[in-house]
Amino acid sequence: MANALYERMQATAQRLIAKFGQAGVITRLTPPDPILGGDPVPTPYQATLVPMAYEARYVDGTVIKTGDMQIYISSVGLAIEPTVGDVVTANGTDYAIVNGDPNKYDGVTAVVFIVQGRS
Repeated sequence: MANALYERMQATAQRLIAKFGQAGVITRLTPPDPILGGDPVPTPYQATLVPMAYEARYVDGTVIKTGDMQIYISSVGLAIEPTVGDVVTANGTDYAIVNGDPNKYDGVTAVVFIVQGRS
């Protein structure tokens, strides 16, 4: 059961991302049919997001590399949960998701998705 506190936090995150963020796209590649084969099919999902560069103190060259972006994605109205392997398009650049945190504090309500994107 969803907690009212987390639903309010989700609404607050959505308002802030809508105010300071931008429209973006999350693209998920659907694997080809195992019997018929074919090419993977890219499926785009519209999202509202805020891309931010990591502070220099967090860039260690192994887990977080120079050029990686921390991307906050509003969970409100998003048809999918961004995962590793998806591609986020922001500022005209494609970022592959290499790490993510769904921020589901109660296990049900995704307050905001925070992902690490690498170009």
